[in-house]
Amino acid sequence: MPATPRDLPVWTLAAASLRAGTPVALLCVVRSEGSSPGRQGFKMAVTPDEVAGSIGGGIMEHKWVELARQRLREADAAPLLRPQIHRREAPTDRSGMMCSGEQEVLLWPLAVADLATVEAIARHLQTSSPGSLSIGPTAGLQLHPAETPLATAAAETTETPFYAFQPGLEWLYRERLGFRDQLTIVGGGHVSLALSRVLAALDFELTVIDDRLDLPTLEANDAAHHRILVDYENVAAEIPAGTHRYVVVMTVGYRTDAVVLRQLLGRSFRYLGVMGSVAKVAELRRGLQEAGFSAQEIARLRGPIGLPIGSQTPEEIAISIAAELIQVRREAAQKP
Repeated sequence: MPATPRDLPVWTLAAASLRAGTPVALLCVVRSEGSSPGRQGFKMAVTPDEVAGSIGGGIMEHKWVELARQRLREADAAPLLRPQIHRREAPTDRSGMMCSGEQEVLLWPLAVADLATVEAIARHLQTSSPGSLSIGPTAGLQLHPAETPLATAAAETTETPFYAFQPGLEWLYRERLGFRDQLTIVGGGHVSLALSRVLAALDFELTVIDDRLDLPTLEANDAAHHRILVDYENVAAEIPAGTHRYVVVMTVGYRTDAVVLRQLLGRSFRYLGVMGSVAKVAELRRGLQEAGFSAQEIARLRGPIGLPIGSQTPEEIAISIAAELIQVRREAAQKP
């Protein structure tokens, strides 16, 4: 089965608890920087006996879970927003961890009145419906079925940020629902199938495209959210560009790889790579140069893809490619 968004178990537990009359609180990292173990958007649902999700682990998470349970026992409905500094020498708000960086954690007790919103958020995550959620002291927890502008300076950019936090007395946290990162694999063969199954645990929305009818490995791909059959001459229409878009090209051979790359090179992707030997990728680059692509455009093409771990089998190659995708994703997250 295709992977579900990371947050779905959090909202599922929250909804089930509210329906059963069990006290439940939401923990959410609304801001993070540096080497913080909990990144912006990390969440937990905490009940007296259960938890789902994570805000970064370790002693810091343990203390927040215990604090949430104490507030649930006391029926304290007041939200709490507090920085956590992961340095021993910090004068205040020390988390108990020494990994450097900071995160700001929100403790938000959920009420029976939130049940409809919590259930709707869970449904949106299950069905990949577009939308966003917001939490703030004035409006409370809200679901926005269609994307609306954020009340922050980031709204002026061409692409709405996936997460946004506006500090101050009237603070506001907001995020889009679903998967932040989308990966398209062009080619549905054995490595594509193995890569899809590895990526099922890595929080990517996954699309696999091929041009072959009745391809057994494409039919067996139970990890992909979308499987598309299309002539490679028309593949560009199936692959949107964007800062959270990753594309891996691994068609049946050199010629079809070239057909795909001529359509995608020069467009804006977080990652565009092609599988193959050093000789094959060099020949692809030469052909792209002859087709009129600039040296700068060609330099953005990654290949041969995968970290150099000596992989040979489809499963080993898939792990090497997945590791490179993680590396690119983390490098992007460190940029201001």
